[in-house]
Amino acid sequence: SPFAVLSTSNASGDCDASPRGGLPGFVKILDERTLLIPDIKGNRMFQSYENILSNGKAALLFLIPGNDRCARVNGRVRIVQKEELMSLLPEEPEVQYHDDNTILIQGLVLEVDEAYRHCPRAIRFGKLWGE
Repeated sequence: SPFAVLSTSNASGDCDASPRGGLPGFVKILDERTLLIPDIKGNRMFQSYENILSNGKAALLFLIPGNDRCARVNGRVRIVQKEELMSLLPEEPEVQYHDDNTILIQGLVLEVDEAYRHCPRAIRFGKLWGE
């Protein structure tokens, strides 16, 4: 998938949903229970990271353009700095639109507690892909 929404909340329950995008496969599968999400420098708003420091749980919703099915993944997440992230990857992630801000700064490792396909009805009802 080239697009995912990362959902986190802090210890008080305040929530954040943050879009993440990249070339298909930008979220790396390390093993059957572990995902790696590289973080390319963005808008310098770090609500997700602040939330993760106080509540180590997160959810991802993956969308594939043109496909009415999506995948949901819930689990425990931790922040990894660039050095550790690069030790987990064979090479630096490729980005689609390279500019002065496309700098790999850190990432997230998500230990999957549950993963499942989500019902396509909302995407169909919303005609998300113009169908």
